[in-house]
Amino acid sequence: MSESPEAPAKPRGRLLTWAIVGAAVVGVAGAVYIIGQSSTKTAPVVATVPIPKSAFADKLTTPSEPRPAPDYAFRDAAGKPVKIADFKGKVVVLNAWATWCAPCKAEMPTLARLAAAYKGQPVEVVVVSIDNPEKAAQAALFIAANDPLKFYHDPAMKLLFRLNGQGAPTTVIYGKDGLEQARVSGDADWTSPEARALVDNALAGR
Repeated sequence: MSESPEAPAKPRGRLLTWAIVGAAVVGVAGAVYIIGQSSTKTAPVVATVPIPKSAFADKLTTPSEPRPAPDYAFRDAAGKPVKIADFKGKVVVLNAWATWCAPCKAEMPTLARLAAAYKGQPVEVVVVSIDNPEKAAQAALFIAANDPLKFYHDPAMKLLFRLNGQGAPTTVIYGKDGLEQARVSGDADWTSPEARALVDNALAGR
């Protein structure tokens, strides 16, 4: 019996079928790869995390035109009248505070360090208690614990009003010419770079 001439064609048919299937698989994989590659080429996502404003800057205001210090006398530790004009030629950091004001007391050590940092330079840190006269002795003891600050007192308790302060503490920076350069309403860290920049600018006449 002779063999059928068609018999050897069957393996080749199966081989062709597998080749077609393999090509299809490769094609699908290629399409997936192209889609994946295109999806990774989208524009990069830019982080938009907000940068918080400085707490110091939020409390800082500068006058549109420098204004003179009020012609108002407070008292030194010996009871002698003192005015901001008496410090002309120096940068004055005037701070109105009280013993009943917790933020005032919290920031006082930083004012003491500010005074120490500018020792020997024409800078005067003047902290004035606006306590009533009965609290003056208590206020003086508190300042004595914050060397090198000196005790000043406003027995008439009108300084804050004359400064147009919004409350205690209020700190006003005066240039060497006795004109207001800036003010901070509320407590602040007077050892911070922002605080030092205020004093440095006033020293430079800026």
